Amino acid sequence: MKELEERILRDGRVLPGGILKVDGFLNHQIDPALLYEMALELRRLYDGEGVNKILTIEASGIAIAALTGYVFGCPLVFAKKSKTRNLAGDLYAAEVPSFTHGNVSTVVVSKAYLGPQDRVLIVDDFLATGAALVGLRSLCEQAGAAVVGAGIAIEKVFQGGGEKLRAEGLRVESLARIAEMSDDGLRFC
Repeated sequence: MKELEERILRDGRVLPGGILKVDGFLNHQIDPALLYEMALELRRLYDGEGVNKILTIEASGIAIAALTGYVFGCPLVFAKKSKTRNLAGDLYAAEVPSFTHGNVSTVVVSKAYLGPQDRVLIVDDFLATGAALVGLRSLCEQAGAAVVGAGIAIEKVFQGGGEKLRAEGLRVESLARIAEMSDDGLRFC
């Protein structure tokens, strides 16, 4: 998606350790108009797939996932990274390592919000190693839900997660695909 690529080049910053900082428009301060256009593109890519549920992981994927749910006309469910007192009942759970945070979280979704009747589009802001998508796909498998694919804002192709998941048969559509990053900048696929 050319508009997203241009915004990354203009306002993104490459940090040491393979980090792309896009928090000025994607996941800390949000540009709703850009995210709405991204959601419309995901809708175009997955139109006709019968999506009736959007699934993401807290927290930075929620904004793009919410707008995607809006354009699909379906609910968004987000996997919580910790069980809270107000999250009662049976839960699906999966372990998810975080590249950015350098830790492992047990993510949970209430069984009331995900089931075999669901055709799920997983949406997230980044795809690096693929760990978050693997965890979210596991939650869907536990629920008996069908995963129609994943919609990603930015894929760091050089980290291999997307390639691995595609080889496993998961449809992954990324709006911006970065081939390489260094202190000197980045190059799109």
